[in-house]
Amino acid sequence: MPQTTPLTIAIAGAGIGGLAAASLLADQGHHVTLFDQFDTPRSVGSGLVIQPVGRRVLDAVGAGGTARALGHKIQRMLGRETQSGRRVLDVSYGSSYGLAIHRAALFHTLMEAVQACTVTLVPAHKVTGREGSYLTFEAGVRKGPFDLIVDASGANSALSPIKTRPLPYGAIWTTVDWPDTSLPTTELSQRYRRANRMIGVMPIGTLPGETSQKAALFWSLPRDGYADWQNGGLAQWRSEALALWPDLAAFMDQITAPEQMVMARYTHGTLRRPFGDGIAHIGDAAHRASPQLGQGANMALLDAWALAQAIRYFPLDTALPAYARARRAHVFAYQSMSAAFTPQYQSDSRILPFVRDRILFPLSVLPPAKQLLTALVKGSLLPPLGYLTPQDHSDV
Repeated sequence: MPQTTPLTIAIAGAGIGGLAAASLLADQGHHVTLFDQFDTPRSVGSGLVIQPVGRRVLDAVGAGGTARALGHKIQRMLGRETQSGRRVLDVSYGSSYGLAIHRAALFHTLMEAVQACTVTLVPAHKVTGREGSYLTFEAGVRKGPFDLIVDASGANSALSPIKTRPLPYGAIWTTVDWPDTSLPTTELSQRYRRANRMIGVMPIGTLPGETSQKAALFWSLPRDGYADWQNGGLAQWRSEALALWPDLAAFMDQITAPEQMVMARYTHGTLRRPFGDGIAHIGDAAHRASPQLGQGANMALLDAWALAQAIRYFPLDTALPAYARARRAHVFAYQSMSAAFTPQYQSDSRILPFVRDRILFPLSVLPPAKQLLTALVKGSLLPPLGYLTPQDHSDV
């Protein structure tokens, strides 16, 4: 029998997955309390791409229209090797598109959706653990009981038992204005030197309340290389970056202090069982990977949607296993692909870039590999919610 009695639900973390879950579950009539560690909930990070499957979730939440207005449509992901200029990554969306957007803009759209619901938002509450159906917080605060706890507290979750391995490369990121440049505004553009140098730029639309078009700029770094990058100074980095890609000068001119570039480090791992007695883990609390395929935010949105769908159609004791089954194949596919792709673009290997450029890329632009790669990037390689996926498969 479907869930008919309203549940008392606590959500730990007001990030992308937590906000989406709060809105979807509140719309079902459940009593939702959303806890966040910040005094004022806010986003962290620069730009990302919401794929077609992720936009379906935004539409289900009621945030799709605002997200499209703030974000920027991209039709292609294009990467070239710096010395030869050869393409080494080329994925087109066909009749669809990826929605490039700043995290702050995405956060704004989801927060608006939450505020339109009957969700209790509790800031300045950093979760430190769980005692049965209760959540514990800093300073010994304890809240509950709850019928369900949703762990959406990200990579630093105090609730998730996930075990991960650190990835050898991360990236530094920043947001700048989109300048007068010859670079296309319909692409995520990247340049590579082997696999140990990668720089990219992407148009990401506007920030809430602003009109200037923004760009996300990122530079690959070893996970322990940030201090060396800082010590080297901006002039040395600028010289190296422009030697690889002279067209970035107008973007680089806007970076005047090292503090503008924020380091992001990544890990890889997946919970085999993303739920327990009275708790469900979603997003980075359930699975973590390199952002190479650009699926992190989309996976969090899909987890939230799958959990809400399971709770809609099943009583709680069977809804959590149903959520896990619904997401298992999709998560496994993308985690596996991420593990396979990442070393080709971020590693110290000299062999993998050669294989990427001379063997894998030529194959990737031929059928059926081309269609499979497009489906992989769009998030539609497998049904994202398994058997819980709604029947409307229109590519929005």
